Amino acid sequence: MGIDPGTLIMGYGILKVSNKELCLISAGAIELNKIKDTHLKLKTIFDSVIKLIDTHHPDELAIEAPFFGKNVQSMLKLGRAQGVAIAAALSRELSIAEYAPKKIKQSITGNGNASKEQVAEMLARILNVKFQQKHLDASDGVAAALCHHFQGNTNGSNKKNTNWSSFIKQNPEKLIS
Repeated sequence: MGIDPGTLIMGYGILKVSNKELCLISAGAIELNKIKDTHLKLKTIFDSVIKLIDTHHPDELAIEAPFFGKNVQSMLKLGRAQGVAIAAALSRELSIAEYAPKKIKQSITGNGNASKEQVAEMLARILNVKFQQKHLDASDGVAAALCHHFQGNTNGSNKKNTNWSSFIKQNPEKLIS
């Protein structure tokens, strides 16, 4: 399960990995922008993550780590949202992995500075799905989950890829010509 935390919109994606086969189970966005009370937003995040876990039974959570920005208030809010999502996952005994935004983008597109649109396009190619423009927060959640898989940290794979060459050797089906 992957989460792109946010205080206005939280994106999520759930992948199933079986014998190196990837299948998108669910993707979406929890809209929080209509909730004015900060504490109620955090409760909604917690409840939503619990519901997703209880519905889909993922083994692990990959979550985008807060990045350093100029707006300290935004960073604090984002950190709270991430912390609540992590607490929900821990309450269901999921293992947690955090990835920097650049790491996720690099893992999916090969470019750590890729746009949301570029990430969504590459995910569409890899998973054979289409993300609509208004669902790019969902694609960011899927990207976190897929990044986790590519890093070799999922239950189905313990092999680490140290470079692109080893990744291609271990995952020839990922090569798009």
